[in-house]
Amino acid sequence: MTEEEKGEVKKRILHELEKTRESIEDYKESTKPISPENAIGRISRMDAINNKSVVEAALRKSQEKFNKLKLVLGKVEDPDFGKCMQCGIEIPIGRILLMPQSRKCVRCAQ
Repeated sequence: MTEEEKGEVKKRILHELEKTRESIEDYKESTKPISPENAIGRISRMDAINNKSVVEAALRKSQEKFNKLKLVLGKVEDPDFGKCMQCGIEIPIGRILLMPQSRKCVRCAQ
């Protein structure tokens, strides 16, 4: 991987980190407890509780992605960066730019 490609990857990772951080903040706001004194009706309350659990799952996935992105950002300068951690082949730059948190090639990731 060239230095220019590494710079592009760093830029993409920083952009993804910021976007993911914003998503985490939004999800945290959406997962606040539903106050029982709010008269929204039984069915509406059940929908709100269900939606809350869906948002909590999205929050966990976003936090996991954020942590992986931070890890990968620290490894961009490593000589092995851009190689599949399982089989060792070079990961195409398109995949790295699309999913910078992934450290495996498409074949190994399946």
